[in-house]
Amino acid sequence: MGEKLAFIGLGVMGRNMAARLVRAGHDVSVFNRTQAKADEFVAAIGGTAQRSAAAAAEGARFVLICVGNDDHVRQVSLGAGGVLPAMEPGAVLIDHSTTSADLARELAREAAKRQVGWLDAPVSGGQQGAEEGSLTVMAGGQLDHFEQARPVFAAYSKRAQLLGPAGSGQLAKMVNQICIAGVLQGLAEGLHFAELAGLDAAAVIDVISQGAAQSWQMVHRHQAMLDDSFDFGFAVDWMRKDLGFALAEARRNGARLPITALVDQFYADVQALGGARWDTSSLIRRLRPTAK
Repeated sequence: MGEKLAFIGLGVMGRNMAARLVRAGHDVSVFNRTQAKADEFVAAIGGTAQRSAAAAAEGARFVLICVGNDDHVRQVSLGAGGVLPAMEPGAVLIDHSTTSADLARELAREAAKRQVGWLDAPVSGGQQGAEEGSLTVMAGGQLDHFEQARPVFAAYSKRAQLLGPAGSGQLAKMVNQICIAGVLQGLAEGLHFAELAGLDAAAVIDVISQGAAQSWQMVHRHQAMLDDSFDFGFAVDWMRKDLGFALAEARRNGARLPITALVDQFYADVQALGGARWDTSSLIRRLRPTAK
């Protein structure tokens, strides 16, 4: 049987995740800051549109959030019309946004005061993964809440893993972004080198993607780099936000992240080129003459 759910935030990721929940047979109430998006979702997919996050959360066993940053999550959780005051004891709040680990711990404490469960559960896999139901969920929180949420995660993920107490999901997402940043910069430099060396870069990728150099980024983002076309995907602004969380956490725990700090500055260069909303594969743009 489907669960009564609330989904807060219908951006690129949230809309597709919520759609998969509706299609899986769950009873989904949605809220989005732009009401037209919620109304369009219901007309196209189903579910019920609500005028506030609190209204969506009323009576829901699971409330899922997928919004932009710490301030947005705090607002829809604890602000006027937020979900936590409206949730019933025993319900579980799941945050799929990418935020600081500090915020995850703060909201876990606030949820516990209300006898509400908490999972910080950022995802990886991008828009394509959300559409196909192949996301990876990295979760922090209590085991019982995680096990309760497994059937919900199954609608849009191929793997969900509990990694520790509250905040652990966000820390794991930082690891994910650290790794992606380094791989994208390496891919950008490799393709740049291939082009200047007079090679057929697409043919090179076709060969090396079958060997040890293969990565998701190579398979899915090399063509965007070759086409110099970045008007899609995960925005540079959002990657810099995420890397900022990782760098701040590293200053706290003593981790040394020289490559991450460098790539973060390379993304600042991309922003200066007007690429704040370009996909993260746009790192190659700063290596080309058109970047000067």
